[in-house]
Amino acid sequence: MSTEHVSDPPTKTAYDAETPDALIDFMSRDWIHEPIAAQPHPQIARLLSRREALSREYPGTYLVIPAGQEHVRANDTYFRFRPSSDFAYLMGDGEPGSLLVLEPDGASHRTLLFAPEHNRGKAEFFTDRVLGELWVGRHRGLDESRIFFEVDTCEPLHGIAPYLEELRKAGHPVRVLRGVNRAVDALLPAHESDKQFETHLSEMRLIKDDYEIAELRKAVEITKRGFEDVIRLLGTARSEREIEAAFWRRARIEANDVGYLTIAASGHNACTLHWVRNTGTLHPSALLLLDAGVECDSLYTADVTRTLPIGGTFSGEQRAIYELVWEAQRQAIDAVTPGNDFLEPNRRAMRVLAEGLIDLDILTCTLDEALDPAKQFYRRYTLHGVSHMLGLDVHDCAHARSETYRYGSLREGMVLTVEPGLYFQPDDATVPERFRGIGVRIEDDVVVTAQGRENLSAILPSKLDAVESWVASLRT
Repeated sequence: MSTEHVSDPPTKTAYDAETPDALIDFMSRDWIHEPIAAQPHPQIARLLSRREALSREYPGTYLVIPAGQEHVRANDTYFRFRPSSDFAYLMGDGEPGSLLVLEPDGASHRTLLFAPEHNRGKAEFFTDRVLGELWVGRHRGLDESRIFFEVDTCEPLHGIAPYLEELRKAGHPVRVLRGVNRAVDALLPAHESDKQFETHLSEMRLIKDDYEIAELRKAVEITKRGFEDVIRLLGTARSEREIEAAFWRRARIEANDVGYLTIAASGHNACTLHWVRNTGTLHPSALLLLDAGVECDSLYTADVTRTLPIGGTFSGEQRAIYELVWEAQRQAIDAVTPGNDFLEPNRRAMRVLAEGLIDLDILTCTLDEALDPAKQFYRRYTLHGVSHMLGLDVHDCAHARSETYRYGSLREGMVLTVEPGLYFQPDDATVPERFRGIGVRIEDDVVVTAQGRENLSAILPSKLDAVESWVASLRT
């Protein structure tokens, strides 16, 4: 199987014109070759250190890490490419189809990178819709990639298939990051050790260094400006799509993109946890639950939620629910400290929410019964946990072991969200009618520090009166 073209659709379509040999010859001549002016990646020392740490864990083993493929959006058009997070963690960047191989070399490894080569002066330059530089823009190329990524060797993409076939035939110990490039998966037999490799890569990312935290702080700062762009529209916008578009505009102006599909849920749409259709209408009496995050050019992403009064002020019922969620979040954030269980913020938040639900006569059982692990009645109104790791992925380090992540302890350098919420479905007969259709979530991005915590997204107001003032100061 060839990996020269890394996507499924054919590179020639029914509407392509025939290409005569004379045109290929004409297109192959008289191009000006610019001298190489590449510099190493700005974070190359950090990236090399990560590769060296990975090398030490797997002596004598070939390590295969794909950047991933472009994914088809419709027929022969693609979603914007983003390299796999593990590849980006080790390399800082990457083009579609690229493949990193750490090859055993004594007690350490050599680095081999397969990358797209320049094709100006070749037929592919204008005939290949997937890799042709006329179609998709200039590649970094092999020589520049070798310098930029500081790899020992850089080879063209068409060399991947024969290289991996030789690895397979030779029977060398190989570990592959699977599920990223289908062609690579097909060329090497799967082993149970591949899953362990995926886990190890995920756990390498659990502790963030100063650079990563700085990038997350930057992502939050841009996210705040995106939220303010939205608030400025609240007096005139009529649809959730306008909200989504306003936030996305900020993400593309100042950064790479949004880190995930924006949730712009107004009214009872907020009761759908991952409402990304954003087809609803805005009403002045309703709330807007905006769950959105900007992804920096480094691919680190924020993940922030604020619930905003579209008309500028909370009603009495909305206020009661909002203040309950805010108190649950306050107590959960206080539990983010080194040595605490990862689940301790969740336990504290759920106790607050359960007590509040009883006080509001929504839950009619005792607190012990509501929190009983065998019953968990409170979860009817707050289904999700309050935390997940954050970093290159919005749900970062997802392949770590449960005992290291969910049932592990918080450590300095971890970054996690704290996001309690209450959601009262509009057709839930257990909820008093005045609360039905209200959904509230408040989410912040919190770093575990040596002394306790730093709330990166505290720059976005969250206390009820501060939110109303924030909206009043910007809303047109």
